[in-house]
Amino acid sequence: MKAAIVHNDYPTTQIAVRHLKGLLAEKSIMLDKRNPDLVISVGGDGTLISAFHKYQDQLDRVCFAGIHTGHLGFYTDWRNYDMEKLVDALVKHPVEENEVSYPLLCMKVTTKKGVLKFLALNEATIKRISKTMEAEVWIGGERFERFRGDGLCVSTPTGSTAYSKSLGGAVIHPRLKALQLTEIASINNLVFRTVGSPVVIAPDEWITIIPRIPDKAVVIVDGKRIDLLDVQKVDYEIAPEEISFYQYGHHHFWERVNDAFIGDN
Repeated sequence: MKAAIVHNDYPTTQIAVRHLKGLLAEKSIMLDKRNPDLVISVGGDGTLISAFHKYQDQLDRVCFAGIHTGHLGFYTDWRNYDMEKLVDALVKHPVEENEVSYPLLCMKVTTKKGVLKFLALNEATIKRISKTMEAEVWIGGERFERFRGDGLCVSTPTGSTAYSKSLGGAVIHPRLKALQLTEIASINNLVFRTVGSPVVIAPDEWITIIPRIPDKAVVIVDGKRIDLLDVQKVDYEIAPEEISFYQYGHHHFWERVNDAFIGDN
């Protein structure tokens, strides 16, 4: 088995990475940044999201495992003091026999210059710069509503505990193949009227957002801002690709939710 390590630059993480490299070498697990079988993220959820985007072109053959060196995250199952257990598990419980896969979001932005495609693990958001956004919202090819407000967020099930939740979205189990549309500060009056609540989209449906004024727009994909000109429409759908995690030691989803937001276990 070949592994790659993606990490942040915090001192605690640097110490953990040096120790992890030694443990992998002891078990004859080779390090290969170009063609790994397993990508080990050391840091936090943000580090794992960075690892995902770094290897998003190899999702059909790469599995991910997360080690956290700070607070417990949704994508990081192992603590830095449990790395011996992780490496032992990799030897005794092979990656190919212990994988769990979750859906991803595909966003296609149509501009006058062509179509841009983005893949998201958590969510993709569209906003206007310094002004309210007006847009037609279509679901499954049928007009749904006319929106006016700060913007719209479309999230994956795994991303439902991130930005979408802060917008009032539901928490969705990651095994469900669904997308969630949440409004960002919508304006409701006699002219603009929205459903006013999160909307969960079925696997065979898609979301289309058509800005009324196709000028400058801000697209934020997993926290990364992308400024675009002349946005004609934005399409969201469940991606054909999926992300795979090393399942051995993978915490129960509702346990993660409790630890992150309730903390009484």
